[in-house]
Amino acid sequence: MPWADNGSGNGLAPNIRPYTLVTEFAAASHASAFLLWKFPGFLPGSDDPLIHISRPDTAAIMRRPGVKGHRGQFFADEIVELHGLFITSRTRTWLDCARKMSIDELTVVADHLLRIPRPDFEGRSEPYATRTELADMLDRHKGTPGIQKARLALEQARVGSDSAPETRLRLALENAGLPDPHLNVPTELMTGVVRQPDLAYPKNKVAVEYEGAGHSEVAQIVRDIAREEDFVRAGWTLVRISKRHMENDARAAVAKVRSALVSRGWSRK
Repeated sequence: MPWADNGSGNGLAPNIRPYTLVTEFAAASHASAFLLWKFPGFLPGSDDPLIHISRPDTAAIMRRPGVKGHRGQFFADEIVELHGLFITSRTRTWLDCARKMSIDELTVVADHLLRIPRPDFEGRSEPYATRTELADMLDRHKGTPGIQKARLALEQARVGSDSAPETRLRLALENAGLPDPHLNVPTELMTGVVRQPDLAYPKNKVAVEYEGAGHSEVAQIVRDIAREEDFVRAGWTLVRISKRHMENDARAAVAKVRSALVSRGWSRK
């Protein structure tokens, strides 16, 4: 089993590790792997206290108190080691969880896996997975429950979203018939002034920023004001979206962005 040195463990690891070491060919999987990999998105049942353990279909299913056992076909690179325990790889975990997740939430995870990291802040330079690797995982396991949802999620996944809220916002805008935005692309607003909006429509000079919880800090507020002033000076419209706008299927967010685009000459053909 290969070593995965780019994962992030959490408090679950010490509880799960013994199960993967005492029983031969056992690995944390499904909801447990979802939590151990710290995937974004919503997985129904992930708050269940049961530990999910998978074994190959040539071995007996694990039956122990507090354990939900699974069996399946595993290729060698689909089981890795994370902080001393065996676990399904990120791409395999994404597929295993597809049965219980919505297409949009699967897309949130796919965007997370495909995202190009920022080496200065994250200590890595490669994405967790490529589009080809996710497609290969689906091709390996034709007929797996949830695979059709995973295929649709991969079709609508894109490189560029920096967070789950950004992905959800993008999907809401695209599903409402708005044009596909640029995602976190450095944009020169004026000579020497470069900004990188979360989503952007350069043709219409409309930028969209999702304001998370950190934007309430004083230093961040100052930076946000300076950023907005740059957009205004360059003749752009900056649309700021918060968690409140994402309620009720993001209707307020869609209306706000649509209004900005229309004011800049966009019309739905």
